[in-house]
Amino acid sequence: RIRSLSPSFIACATLLPFVAHSFTAPKNIERKFNGLTQVKRIPFLSLHASKSSQGNKTNSRRAKGFGQSNKNPTHSSDHDAAASRRPQSHGGHYRVPLSIPILKPEMDGHGHASHGHTVPPHGEHQSEDDGFLSNFLSHVMPSQKKTADTESNDDQITSPKLVSASKEWKSLQEHKKYIETTHLRDLLQDSERSNAMYCEHDGVYLDYSRQRITLETLDLLEDLAKRQNLEKKIQEMVTGEKINFTEDRAVLHTALRADKSQIGSVIVDGTDVHEEVHDVLDQVKTFTNAIRNGDILGYTGKRLRNVVSVGIGGSYLGPEFLHECLKTEPEGINSALGYSLRFLSNVDPVDVERTCADLDPEETLIVIVSKTFTTAETMLNARTMRQWLWDFMGDDIEVVGKHVVACASISSIELVKDFGIDTENYFFRFWDWVGGRYSVCSAVGAVPISLQYGFDLFEKFLEGAKSIDDNFFNAPFRENIPMIMGMLGVWNMSFLGYKSRTALPYAEALLKLPAHIQQLDMESNGKSVTIHGLGVDYDVGEVDFGEPGTNGQHSFYQLLHMGQTVPCDFIGFVQSQHDLCMDGETLSSHDELMSNFFAQPDALATGKTPDEVRAEGVPEELIPHKTFSGNRPSSSLLLPKLTAYATGQLLAIYEHRTAVQGFIWEINSFDQWGVELGKKLALDVKSHLETARYDDDHVIDSGIPSTSRMLNYFVGNSRGFQCAEEGFQGGNLATTVLTRNSSTEFSPPLRNDLGGSSGKLS
Repeated sequence: RIRSLSPSFIACATLLPFVAHSFTAPKNIERKFNGLTQVKRIPFLSLHASKSSQGNKTNSRRAKGFGQSNKNPTHSSDHDAAASRRPQSHGGHYRVPLSIPILKPEMDGHGHASHGHTVPPHGEHQSEDDGFLSNFLSHVMPSQKKTADTESNDDQITSPKLVSASKEWKSLQEHKKYIETTHLRDLLQDSERSNAMYCEHDGVYLDYSRQRITLETLDLLEDLAKRQNLEKKIQEMVTGEKINFTEDRAVLHTALRADKSQIGSVIVDGTDVHEEVHDVLDQVKTFTNAIRNGDILGYTGKRLRNVVSVGIGGSYLGPEFLHECLKTEPEGINSALGYSLRFLSNVDPVDVERTCADLDPEETLIVIVSKTFTTAETMLNARTMRQWLWDFMGDDIEVVGKHVVACASISSIELVKDFGIDTENYFFRFWDWVGGRYSVCSAVGAVPISLQYGFDLFEKFLEGAKSIDDNFFNAPFRENIPMIMGMLGVWNMSFLGYKSRTALPYAEALLKLPAHIQQLDMESNGKSVTIHGLGVDYDVGEVDFGEPGTNGQHSFYQLLHMGQTVPCDFIGFVQSQHDLCMDGETLSSHDELMSNFFAQPDALATGKTPDEVRAEGVPEELIPHKTFSGNRPSSSLLLPKLTAYATGQLLAIYEHRTAVQGFIWEINSFDQWGVELGKKLALDVKSHLETARYDDDHVIDSGIPSTSRMLNYFVGNSRGFQCAEEGFQGGNLATTVLTRNSSTEFSPPLRNDLGGSSGKLS
């Protein structure tokens, strides 16, 4: 309907920008509009509002009733506007969309106002100048009309809000008060509750009855997931939408394990994603089979049986986690006979020394993993390994061509070629839409793992990951393992306030899983602003750690039982990779291990009361020291056996758990700008050291007194140790020169004993 504006209303509305702190008022531009003089302010009840100031201005805006419906103008909304109505960023500012169509008189053919007709909504036929008045009026006359985009929201907010302002979030905050009155000791006796809190998919059994939740909690978490359009966000991810908006990239690690039937279903920047993936997998299969069959030999004609994978972060942690799992897997043992795989990640020269020890360069293939082929640590180690090869076989570029492989982005191919690598046969590409910590299913993992164990076993790993992908994409909330685990993570972190979390695999072969989860989760969700640039006012991003099985029990379980509360993931297997049954023992070694797997979650949940301690005859003064409060949450994952397939399942579970939490928290889980600042400062320090190493009188001034003091102490106590083009010069410190013929000059001792008093220890 047409709203008539009285002169007094216009006067009040015109003064609002000067009263509200949310708006600025620079120069005015006047123009005529239907006989009225319109004063156009740029910005004015602003089309553009600085992101940096929005958070500070929100309360003052709400206090004055801006951005709210006239149904309840002085209270904030329980719902955000739907995703399709979120303001879009333009050059660091938010463009605020209209809440309502603005109505104004149309002019008839004689230049008179034609009442009873409306102008189309803003953005369809209005000019930029017409849009000014529309935006102005949309602030002072909030609409009562509801649209499909706003579902049933009573209030219309014209700028992004944190999820914590939603009614679903507030309901969970209120529900937390009830949960704080409960104890897992009692909740676990509720058979209806406990029987509802598990789900199973393709051999993976998740029990989460020891979480501090009720059936109502699950309902509320599901409401929050729906409110945050979780299923839609998952769909956007797997169909190639560029949800990593800070880098303008899609997020398609799930495409790395999709089968060939998916070819043609996802196109990104004109490229068929699945066709690209399978082209590379076919290339990896052909190459690695040729190496393992002896069809491709080294520079001197020897078989290549040693592999050193050079990378850092996701280029290392994921593949090493997989390698450790397969190393004792029966099929992995058989397929790896005669081969060795090592990882070089740390720029510390000691890591180089340990990696190269007892390897024959003539039988060694180096795999360099760096998407940009510029990662400082990786490229220094890559140059070191190239020098190691040259030291043994001569400075022939063909040495590099026969012994070095690259896994990198196609955009890095010139850098790869400049390094001396054969880009026709020894170059394996991966893509910008694969983040490092999500890349183990790409050539990053495929090349080293297939060289060591054969491509067929790596393919089984991909099939296991795809199994969980299917569950994640298609299963309803209560049957969706990664979704349940992700929502429980949100509950524990953002509502119960547990800021740490631990992974406890009861399998020694999973010793590198906690480190992989640590990077996967902390690099993804270690953020402090939402995708809208708003600072979060709720806790996000747990500190993850862990240790295998009973080792952890004798390390940090004391804290888990009696210190701060840390939610736990217990991971166990029905069958061991290798079980032992000893004479005189009533149980196998695996049963002994799994007894702890089942006991520890119950001990954390139920604890031990003072009365129970007292009943054991403990002296009264010691009772507080032996009382366990319990009520400590955990989940248990049980799988049939740790195989390549099961390893893929575990990988995908934790990848998707991380994504779910990021989607709910409205943060970008797929960039990692926090890594960059330290790299930049390291370059600055490096320049200081370069000067100080060749000028004994140089005093470093880094701009921070304590840093300058430490740098000068470091340089002053390591004088004479410098690197020049002609080699190491002088110095009083031991230096490692990578020309040691360890594999050819030394042989193992003929005897296995140490020779008593005349042996090596005498």
